[in-house]
Amino acid sequence: MKRAIWNNTVLAESDTTVVIEGNHYFPAASVKKEFFKDSDTHTTCPWKGIASYYTIEVNGQVNKDAAWYYPQASELAKSIEGKVAFWKGVEVVVD
Repeated sequence: MKRAIWNNTVLAESDTTVVIEGNHYFPAASVKKEFFKDSDTHTTCPWKGIASYYTIEVNGQVNKDAAWYYPQASELAKSIEGKVAFWKGVEVVVD
């Protein structure tokens, strides 16, 4: 089981993540949506496509753009389309 944890709170957990470039991409259904807010931030990866971001909020603490996903991934990255990855202090624990 893999868990994404920030501020002592589990944000996502799944045993079916996809690992690309060292990042665990969690299925959208495994993400606890109550901690996520849409962000206006977007970035472009040359081979994965355009990423969208979420800001995470837990117990009044805000972690801006700490999660990202590819709503329409390129053909090379279809395995992570719609899945969510983390950074900015979010720890992914593998049990």
